[in-house]
Amino acid sequence: MSDGAVLHVKGRVLVGPEDVRDELWVVGGRVSYDRPAGARDITTVTGWALPGLVDAHCHVGLDAHGPVDADTAEKQALTDREAGALLLRDAGSPSDTRWTDDRADLPKIIRAGRHIARTRRYIRNYAWEIEPDDLVAYVAQEARRGDGWVKLVGDWIDRDLGDLSACWPREPVEAAIAEAHRLGARVTAHCFATEPLRDLVEAGIDCVEHATGLTDDLIPLFAERGVAIVPTLVNIATFPQLAAGGESRFPRWSAHMRRLHDRRYDTVRAAYDAGIPVYAGTDAGGSLAHGLVAGEVAELVTAGIPAVAALSATTWGARAWLGRPGLQEGAPADLVVYEGDPRADVRVLAAPRRVVLEGRIVE
Repeated sequence: MSDGAVLHVKGRVLVGPEDVRDELWVVGGRVSYDRPAGARDITTVTGWALPGLVDAHCHVGLDAHGPVDADTAEKQALTDREAGALLLRDAGSPSDTRWTDDRADLPKIIRAGRHIARTRRYIRNYAWEIEPDDLVAYVAQEARRGDGWVKLVGDWIDRDLGDLSACWPREPVEAAIAEAHRLGARVTAHCFATEPLRDLVEAGIDCVEHATGLTDDLIPLFAERGVAIVPTLVNIATFPQLAAGGESRFPRWSAHMRRLHDRRYDTVRAAYDAGIPVYAGTDAGGSLAHGLVAGEVAELVTAGIPAVAALSATTWGARAWLGRPGLQEGAPADLVVYEGDPRADVRVLAAPRRVVLEGRIVE
């Protein structure tokens, strides 16, 4: 398409779950629902159009061993783009990926800065590893570096205990979250276990990643406070493998991980039924490949979340939560076109017909 070309999307445009239009125009990289006067260089695409998908938990610039070079980070972002994920919430990375902001052909990234973990209580080369007295200072630092988010590691295996345990005392967490909010940033935390959840929520946290430790007594607290969860079910599927690998050294931890895995779908469905906001994230970029967002949405449906709600978790609802537009008039034209209606079958998401980024069809 030339710079003066107009893109015409015809068929069904899902502006919202119930707001369905017959067509959409892209003029100057922006969405319009009015046919542009005098348009001649028109490219027409047919199908079911959605806002660009959101992967609300991934890690561009990171692999299983730590930070990666720019070429590898580019490949990760391109893989997400090909899967239709055009808005990424990078939930912690030691790499500086700001250079991607100048690339109109790459997904847009909302960064949480670098993970903040307790000393020797997280994956090597991933996080700032600090002690509680330094938590406020590091949260402030990452709040200024990120795009409105900060990422804490809320729990990890305690080698002396041989099981998961909370990383932070209540008082420094309260002070750190308050400082992040003062600086205009929201705070999220990696949490597998139950133990850290009450303190984090009562301290004012905005989101919890994974949230496998949610229990019936904590779910009402999350719902009352409006704390979101990003279950990353495609990652939780690896728990049995992780448990098998650690069984000889940490049998208590291994058994715990298996229990969390066994009840993962019940946990997510109970959270959704209670009104807890649930969003789709894959945890790609550590040990998992990028481009898995369709699989995560399918997992949410398997957990018992209705298809339209699971779709919203990666489209309309997720974009609103992150403060980014969908397919409203005048919004940047980031969209994906599919063969069939994804509301009827979310598996459609695995096969984008066309990906459009800033108004240009991605070949």
